[in-house]
Amino acid sequence: MPSLGADMEAGTLVEWLKRPGDALKRGDIIAVVDTAKGAIEIEVFEDGVLDSLCIQPGERVPVGTVLATIRGAGAPAVPGPPDLPAPPGPAGRARVSPIARRLAADLGVDLASVTGTGPQGAITREDVERAAAAPLKRATAPVPAAADRASAMRSAIAAAMTTSKRDIPHYYLSITIDMTAALGWLRSNNEQRSMEDRLLPIALLVKSLALALHDVPELNGHWVDGAFRRGPGIHVGCAISLRGGGLVAPALHDVNRKDLGALMHEIRDLVARARAGSLRSSELSDPTITVTNLGEEGVDAAFGIIYPPQVALVGFGRIAERPWVASGKVEPRPLMTATLSADHRASDGHRGGLFLTTLDRWLQTPDRL
Repeated sequence: MPSLGADMEAGTLVEWLKRPGDALKRGDIIAVVDTAKGAIEIEVFEDGVLDSLCIQPGERVPVGTVLATIRGAGAPAVPGPPDLPAPPGPAGRARVSPIARRLAADLGVDLASVTGTGPQGAITREDVERAAAAPLKRATAPVPAAADRASAMRSAIAAAMTTSKRDIPHYYLSITIDMTAALGWLRSNNEQRSMEDRLLPIALLVKSLALALHDVPELNGHWVDGAFRRGPGIHVGCAISLRGGGLVAPALHDVNRKDLGALMHEIRDLVARARAGSLRSSELSDPTITVTNLGEEGVDAAFGIIYPPQVALVGFGRIAERPWVASGKVEPRPLMTATLSADHRASDGHRGGLFLTTLDRWLQTPDRL
């Protein structure tokens, strides 16, 4: 059972998507696990063959519990615990895709009344949409289930943030950034793009953040066992609010290596899948730094709490026209406040200040992003 964040202690296996003897390759989805964050798809990180299943669907087990064993391709089978059967779900429950499960909760559809038309009788999104069109098949009281999940997520977030404020010596810095050059470049660049491929300011902000981390790598990683461990890549966790309440912060991987078009596409995809309840385990366990963007909410500045074991969080406020002194003259400019919340065990104010000024410098040269 993977750890999908400091606020996770256990998870419930919803279903196996592979069976013993199946060939696996890195990135394959092997199972679905239910957590306070929703139904999460569990990936494998090595090529091989699924050897045995150790946990039944419906079982809730602590983080670190062995769910299955995988042997390298070509390696002989190793004697171990007998394979567990892979029934369609706990207590005979039909297989349901994560997106279909979340959609059913949103639409008030009772899954027990839905006939699945997917592989092996799995309930698909289309099945839920058809059931939603038939009022007699709706659950009579769907709201408490959604409320229970939101409450559980809120409790998990509260526990993680309490631990963070208690155990991490935070320091906070901010900088005001003139966004004239960035927005001007953005307008010009978008004129050459189709509507669906146009960039939003968040793409420039996240890419600039990733490039600035090259100068201050001690902000990119985790504090583990009393020491800082630099991240294997720059994986930016994006705080995303969920429609039913709560939030998640799944990762955009290797942001510094992506062009702005690809990055914008991944941001849109990540937001859509987070709100549909279709995230992967690596997206929740890999972030090496988190960004929160509250500008769309009209917030001028956001000073966040670090999400352990990460050591930094960057906040972006709204871009608003304000007085700015340029060449000895006061004139209106689109300004934005960027903030840094950092762990004083891993860095100090001097290095944090260098990070923010480097972030500013990248945003003044958007053609280089």
